[in-house]
Amino acid sequence: MSEGTLYDKVWEEHTVSELPTGQTQLFVGLHLIHEVTSPQAFGMLQERDLEVAYPELTHATVDHIVPTADQSRPYRDGAAEEMMAELEENVRDAGIEFSDPTTGDQGIVHVIGPEQGLTQPGKTIVCGDSHTSTHGAFGALAFGIGTSQIRDVLATQTVAMEKKDVRKIEVTGELGPGVEAKDIILEVIRRLGTEGGVGYVYEYAGEAIETLDMEGRMSICNMSIEGGARAGYVNPDETTYEWLKETDEFRERPERFEELKPYWESIRSDDDAEYDDVVTIDGSELEPVVTWGTTPGQGIGIDDPIPEPASLAADKQDTARRAQEHMRVTPGDTMEGYEVDVAFLGSCTNARLPDLRRAAAVVEGREVHDDVRAMVVPGSQRVKAAAEAEGLDEIFEEAGFEWRNAGCSMCLGMNEDQLEGDEACASSSNRNFVGRQGSKDGRTVLMNPRMVAAAAVEGEVTDVRDLKEVTVA
Repeated sequence: MSEGTLYDKVWEEHTVSELPTGQTQLFVGLHLIHEVTSPQAFGMLQERDLEVAYPELTHATVDHIVPTADQSRPYRDGAAEEMMAELEENVRDAGIEFSDPTTGDQGIVHVIGPEQGLTQPGKTIVCGDSHTSTHGAFGALAFGIGTSQIRDVLATQTVAMEKKDVRKIEVTGELGPGVEAKDIILEVIRRLGTEGGVGYVYEYAGEAIETLDMEGRMSICNMSIEGGARAGYVNPDETTYEWLKETDEFRERPERFEELKPYWESIRSDDDAEYDDVVTIDGSELEPVVTWGTTPGQGIGIDDPIPEPASLAADKQDTARRAQEHMRVTPGDTMEGYEVDVAFLGSCTNARLPDLRRAAAVVEGREVHDDVRAMVVPGSQRVKAAAEAEGLDEIFEEAGFEWRNAGCSMCLGMNEDQLEGDEACASSSNRNFVGRQGSKDGRTVLMNPRMVAAAAVEGEVTDVRDLKEVTVA
């Protein structure tokens, strides 16, 4: 078993007891909730006449079902309005802080937590959403949980979990032009598989990770779950601390920051920490990665050929054949030139301000292809406001993109933003499962934000490095 890692230290710090089941009862430092997975849990509390134990340690937002075009109430979708109304009632009755659309703080739960300073190193963080692993970018242990566990956390501020092994993923070297954090994590999942992380928590390290900004680290940790890992994290460092200093939590209370920093430093993995497994990837060899199939693990470099199913492991061949049939791709071809109908910039993976800046730099002075409908959905109202202050909205709109309000949007199609029929979508989101974006016949190609922008203006999957007069460094 691992020893001396951040995971080991934070786990031990938050252990309440060892349960007869072999699980550990962990104290939860931050519980994030949204409108989709919390109503049933609140209902369970009401049935048992229980109250929320620590409402000050819970924070709510609305993201999955909220429309990104017309947000006037009541929502046109009756189910969305019902979920919104129920969340409003539950948080009001429990005294839970709620970043609703009237506050200017609403957004995707994994965007608002970090930007408000709720997400901090050394915390245990849970949410009824699989991509809670995002928060590990700050050196937190962050886990997605189910409805019954949401109930338990609301009632006791604890959760029962099994401890996992720790795999260190060291990404060495310097990333080349046009290569981003999204490409790193797609490469990790391609190499290790969508089930390669089962039984593990991933610690990301190495020069290529350490030189990323916080937004890039969040993108990587966000998709740990796509590789089967229970969570992913990066050790906190000066990049982390500089981000935190500018958040609501510490901007007006610098003394609180100085008080907590020694603890944050202490939970970093020791230099001689022991890991259960170590994987090394040369980041300098990476190129932009895109998916050719229907899982995040079915990815290739933009210049690489789509694999022959027979060349893959026996247990992956049938899946590959079905994926290639669905996506209408041919082994031996590259994905460059694959025609797209939709371009989606958004999701908890890639909808933060730097993501939008990089994409805007690609589309500036260009126009969206006549056969493409393109949309930009900022990750939060704060991201939207900051982008508008920089004029990014004008760049996108002049190019032909729709500029939307904050929400999960087309990432999962639980709202009005969906693919139609067999449309193909260049997407900065995290999943390309069949039906994920709202149509069972829709086709999703995952890629980094600049690659989405390039696909939008060219009408096909395009190596952004080849676009003339565009700086992609």
